Amino acid sequence: MLVGYPCKEHEMVSNKDGSKRWVVEGAIPQYIQGGFKPTGELRMVHATPDWIQGEDKPVLLLLDDYSRASEKFIQATMTLIETQCYNGWCLPVGSFIVLTSNPDNGKYSVSALDSAQRTRVINVNYKYDNDVWARHSEKTGIDGRCINFMLLHPEVMEAEDINARTVTMFFNSLMSIKDFSEKLSLIQQLGESTTNAEFSTLFTTFIANKLDKLITPRDILLMTDEKKVTERLIDCTGIVTDSDYRADIAAVLATRLINFTMQYAEENPVTPAVIDRLIYLITTNIFPNDLTYMIVKKILNSNKQKFQKLMLNQEVVKIAMK
Repeated sequence: MLVGYPCKEHEMVSNKDGSKRWVVEGAIPQYIQGGFKPTGELRMVHATPDWIQGEDKPVLLLLDDYSRASEKFIQATMTLIETQCYNGWCLPVGSFIVLTSNPDNGKYSVSALDSAQRTRVINVNYKYDNDVWARHSEKTGIDGRCINFMLLHPEVMEAEDINARTVTMFFNSLMSIKDFSEKLSLIQQLGESTTNAEFSTLFTTFIANKLDKLITPRDILLMTDEKKVTERLIDCTGIVTDSDYRADIAAVLATRLINFTMQYAEENPVTPAVIDRLIYLITTNIFPNDLTYMIVKKILNSNKQKFQKLMLNQEVVKIAMK
């Protein structure tokens, strides 16, 4: 698109009365049905890309894996960055260009950018964030059991051959498996083919310890039987006795509850039943004080309007003001 003129092929057609017109290539069959005949004359004309045609508002042009492109494309992109135009085609005024690239550290097949290229852009290095991944995965439908695993074991991302893409690919391959415990050998094989043996073994150990059976955030928030929710939360965290208490699991469930609640509120009305459930979870001893504070602050900050009724409860106000 950037190396040459954006263009479309036109062909001349003639009518029975002798009149002629240029017709875009894709419309030729329709004109033939209407009695026109192609003359064989062709021309290439400038055509604004379909995704920008008729728009005068600024756009965001994203060029993915920029440093994997050919040198000709990279040079064309530099011209576009410098002038906002290339070969007569211009971006709307105020548009932004974003380039993505893997690092030039010897691990990826990329072209090194010279100083002239680097000084024409703002360079930002992104690092993996487990909490951000968990929020995104909640929205995009990654299996909740896999999200639990990553929240329990963020250290797995420190391995050199593990990254968010390979992990997500592995988790997506498990989506059709209803009961992980029945497919341990298959899961191990899938894990080794997408991540590595250590990651796969840790994940199957997670399953063997029945940590894939934790209560879901949907059930925590929406299950009508409050007593059953309480029992399952206590069973998962062992909060009844200090010696059995699993602070790591409690933190995972609190994080999942926050992320699910924020997502749920984006797509659904927050009913009095939802508010009552949140107040119950916040004001009882199901979660320790640090987690209840985190639940209150993050949920309120996500959408103060929808969750404002939480602040009608004095105990919630006390927690929020700590």
